[in-house]
Amino acid sequence: MDAGRLLVRVTVAPALLIAAWLAVSLPLLMAGVFRPVPAIALFVPVAAVTLWLGLRGRIDDAFRDATWGPVIAVLGITVAFLVLQVVMCSEQIIVRRDPASYVQYAVWLKNEGSLPIPLMERAFGGHDRALYYESPAFYQDGGAIVPQFMAGLPLVLTLGGWLGGMHGMLLMAPLLGACCVLAFAGLVARLVGPRWAPAGALLLALTLPMLYVSRSTFSELPAIVLLLGGLSLIYDARRADGRVADLKAFLGGLALGLIVLVRIDGLRDVLPVLVFAGLYVAQRRGIGYWTGGGLLLGAGAGLVQGFTMSRPYLTYLGASLRPLLAIAAAVAIATVLMVVLLRWQPTALRLRRAGAAVARGRAPGAAAVLALLVMLGFALRPLVQTVRREPATRDDELNVQFIETVQKIQHLPVDGTRQYSEQTLYWVSWYIGIPALLFATLGAALLTRRLMRGHAPEWLLPYAMIVWTATQVLIRPGITPDHPWASRRLIGLVIPGLLLFTVFAAAWTAKRVRRLGYSRRIVRTGAVLGVVGMLVPIVVTSGGFLVTKTEQHEVAAVEGMCDALPPRASVVVVERSTADRLLQVVRGMCGLPAARTSSTATPADVRRVTAAVTAAGRRPVIMAAKREQVAPYGTPERVVHLTTRQDGRTLVNPPGGTWGLTVEVWITEPGRR
Repeated sequence: MDAGRLLVRVTVAPALLIAAWLAVSLPLLMAGVFRPVPAIALFVPVAAVTLWLGLRGRIDDAFRDATWGPVIAVLGITVAFLVLQVVMCSEQIIVRRDPASYVQYAVWLKNEGSLPIPLMERAFGGHDRALYYESPAFYQDGGAIVPQFMAGLPLVLTLGGWLGGMHGMLLMAPLLGACCVLAFAGLVARLVGPRWAPAGALLLALTLPMLYVSRSTFSELPAIVLLLGGLSLIYDARRADGRVADLKAFLGGLALGLIVLVRIDGLRDVLPVLVFAGLYVAQRRGIGYWTGGGLLLGAGAGLVQGFTMSRPYLTYLGASLRPLLAIAAAVAIATVLMVVLLRWQPTALRLRRAGAAVARGRAPGAAAVLALLVMLGFALRPLVQTVRREPATRDDELNVQFIETVQKIQHLPVDGTRQYSEQTLYWVSWYIGIPALLFATLGAALLTRRLMRGHAPEWLLPYAMIVWTATQVLIRPGITPDHPWASRRLIGLVIPGLLLFTVFAAAWTAKRVRRLGYSRRIVRTGAVLGVVGMLVPIVVTSGGFLVTKTEQHEVAAVEGMCDALPPRASVVVVERSTADRLLQVVRGMCGLPAARTSSTATPADVRRVTAAVTAAGRRPVIMAAKREQVAPYGTPERVVHLTTRQDGRTLVNPPGGTWGLTVEVWITEPGRR
């Protein structure tokens, strides 16, 4: 196999494999039979067929002359990234934020293979007014526990759990992160050139957000792989012929649509794909139908799963989800109307004439200037706007308290309603550096002009998706604004997209310099130095994080706790923070019924519950964070004493440093001395 063909194939293989796994595992989950034997038995042939369909066909001419140097460099960067992230991988399994919530979701799927999670009220003697069963990310709904998030990432993590236990599940994060780097290199190679693929891979791999999300189980990881791989497959489909082109387009659309199964807000990101497919349908090109079909199938699967198995989560997101669904419906209707108009010959002829006139006029240059002005507007935004959000729910009030705590630690004016969203472009500059951001701005302007002139059609879909999503995220990131946590919102598409523009602008600059008469060696040396110059601010921000471990030893701590709990125990958590962190952990990893007491419960209520547990033939266990909280009910025993480090929190500066984290858990078994 030649170098170019290997690069083309290896960079889309991860997206194809994830799409195949989701296509197999989702129906099994919805049928309640998501178990290792049927899942893996079905996955192997489906993956083989998917890879055969997605990887065959001729390669683009740009790859025919590709040398082994860039390919080996890309693979080397990917492997080095994977090794580093495996060594530095965190163990977030005690629920405090999303990564542990996803892990506990996956733990339940690994052990039980079905949803929802039963309350197991009988283990507590039946319903009791002093008990309830929900915890953060696990809603009590309709007589059961429903996990908060979409099922895409937990389904992927479950495979790691089946193959390697808890550590296998956690190591899926570095593996998916390496796939992100590889897929990005593939898209850079297609749109900019194979020689620039190593630069793209290195720039993305060293950004702090990429390092951050691929050390823990964030949903952004499979979404990025599906997005970048899907775009590469559609690029390949445009250059293939006949049935091969159709199948590649279908798989590309499917990969992009399945982002919705991973992240519900992925519906926003893929709307430009529907318009893109409509343009090709209007031109009577088959890949339009196949791209649209794959997109609708993947997105439809995500919506079905969400509304049937994650409805409380979608209800919670109603204020933002309903407008998104309305926008999606409007885009779909507009796309159909566009197809009808473009299919009508008189209208199509007028539009072609108008487009030709626009391409010859000043509009392309004006659009390029507009792109520059938009970036300037984001840069000046903090001077004219301060974004605040008044709390509307209990979760919002907790976020206000959290932001105020961070503000006090950092000696900032205390205002918990501050969202800091006006500073999003500055967030980006922290992570990719001013030089890369300036080159990205130049690249966006150049591409705007090219596309307006009817050139570089291969850039149309990537450009539309990047601009559409990045603009919305920069305006309203919709996330608690502490860093590095908030950087996860940027890594989904903003940072990869801007880095793609950066590499394009760097390649354009190198070509312009070459045309001035400078030798190839000087141009290449200048390009290398330019990339190194862009890497310097990236590494300045990420350098400390690069070699800092956080969230360690949680697996051993939880396993020790589970071993300390007696057989046939029914665990009653009488303190809020421990219930928030460990209720689903006890239920999933320890395999024991768990409930929490209400805020108004009295010691008499707790004793009534323990008596009911004993009457039900089980052993009551009281759990809390402090010795004195369980002492009234029996002899206290400490089952967890974890001292580790967690990522720091910053609001107006690049993240750096860590905070201490201590977790203690005490239990007692009433009646046992």
